[in-house]
Amino acid sequence: MSSTTNNAKKKNIPKDEWEQRLTKVKVNKQRLSARDLNQLVMNYLVVEGYKDAAEQFSAESGLAPTVDLQSIQERMDIRHAIQSGDVDTAIDLVNDLNPEILDTNPHLFFHLQQQRLIELIRNGSYQEALEFASEEMAPRGEEHPEFLEELERTMALLAFQDSADSPVQDLLHPGQRQKTASELNAAILMSQSQEKDPKLPNLLKMLAWSQEQLDERMIYPKIENWVKADLVVRDENGNSILDEDVAMTS
Repeated sequence: MSSTTNNAKKKNIPKDEWEQRLTKVKVNKQRLSARDLNQLVMNYLVVEGYKDAAEQFSAESGLAPTVDLQSIQERMDIRHAIQSGDVDTAIDLVNDLNPEILDTNPHLFFHLQQQRLIELIRNGSYQEALEFASEEMAPRGEEHPEFLEELERTMALLAFQDSADSPVQDLLHPGQRQKTASELNAAILMSQSQEKDPKLPNLLKMLAWSQEQLDERMIYPKIENWVKADLVVRDENGNSILDEDVAMTS
């Protein structure tokens, strides 16, 4: 069945009618207040470690941060060390903050050691990388066999002089550093009895999922740009539909 036939069977809702419906929607029997929205933003800034932004937002909104801002700075310093490739400094800072974080989390410590190995290979320190993998990481692989596959995958970087040809080149991508930094950030938050994940991204994921479900049943104004949050209606060819066009096909 063609997409045109499918769209013909869908209910079309004009933008003005959709906006009227939205104004009638209630969340937990009460509309979200400005304070509720501010708390979502503050939660995101605190969890992700944006200390300066949290301070500025606190001053503008009058909403106090939920944690000591110094603890945010400590997490920022650790995250910056990871994202700069300085894993040794990150480990030292974590141990200064709370040595139990790494002592009680072998998976996290292995991933930090893996990131250190990646940085050695990135810098061309191949002999040092081999020694580090053999002396520090292989014994952990024996204690935890589930680590061996990740270790072997990381060592595969040594087989390609040009990382662009490597099937594991993603390990050298900045996203790998971000992944390690986020895992460490979450562990620190949990050790401080704080939420490890911000609420706002999860709400956006729920919104995106809800739109996907509605796409199967109707043509309606949807949010495409999460920053602007404009409502847009498109036909089966991806062209924007004006309100009067939607009304005519309803």
